[in-house]
Amino acid sequence: MSDDLDFDDEAMPAADINMTPLIDVMLVLLVIFMLTLPALHHAANLTLPRANSQREQLATPHIDIVVDAAGHMRWNAQPVQESSLAARLAAAARLAPQPEIRLWADRATPYGHVARLLAATSAAGLANVGFVTEPTTAKQEAQ
Repeated sequence: MSDDLDFDDEAMPAADINMTPLIDVMLVLLVIFMLTLPALHHAANLTLPRANSQREQLATPHIDIVVDAAGHMRWNAQPVQESSLAARLAAAARLAPQPEIRLWADRATPYGHVARLLAATSAAGLANVGFVTEPTTAKQEAQ
């Protein structure tokens, strides 16, 4: 009877690790992160353009672009049409060193105008874009 049952072979633990459950868990976590991360980036509520910041005195050249609530733009205080803006931005991108674009947007400006301007600066190859805001006062900070 003891010859038929060999307990020594069954008592030995397995020498390898089963990786299939670990890979399954990793793939499920990857899918969860891929689905939730884009949703987190689009869920930001913003109140612009007030900021508590100091004006920087920079020696780099800059271009001031003003966008009002109606969508009219000014390039260094000169009116500019949206159709000629791409050519001016491309010419500015070829300068060495590249100028900083300072974007002055009215609080009532629809975000679509600002987004089109940012897309045009990116397409022209200008990477240094700054938003100009009005500083907050102590009374506004207390609220």
